[in-house]
Amino acid sequence: MKLILNVIWLVLSGFWLFLGYLAAGLLLCITIIGIPFGIAAFRIGVYALWPFGYTTVERRGAGAPSCLGNVLWLLLAGWWLALAHIATGIALCLTIIGIPFGIANFKLIPVSLLPLGREIVPTDQPFAAR
Repeated sequence: MKLILNVIWLVLSGFWLFLGYLAAGLLLCITIIGIPFGIAAFRIGVYALWPFGYTTVERRGAGAPSCLGNVLWLLLAGWWLALAHIATGIALCLTIIGIPFGIANFKLIPVSLLPLGREIVPTDQPFAAR
């Protein structure tokens, strides 16, 4: 079932969201300071490409650097990526078939706003990272 959901997701919105994260990651990797943010964008981009069967959990011990990084991320790329998720989610919710995918888009908004200090794990092992 996860495979079918992921393939439909890929066609409807996953590929375009992945391209948005890829563009954000490439722009952020231009400077040395932005490389960690670019890597986070690539990581979330892969998650946005194939999200069913995975979830995010908070990483213990992320601490203050993660909090500061999230503030910078929010200013640099988070708002734009969250707006992409909102627009795609609203567009998908206009059809009955797209409603579950629109809801999945809305669930990706917190990760797109504050990605640092989170880990992407399979849904059958959500506590393995802890």
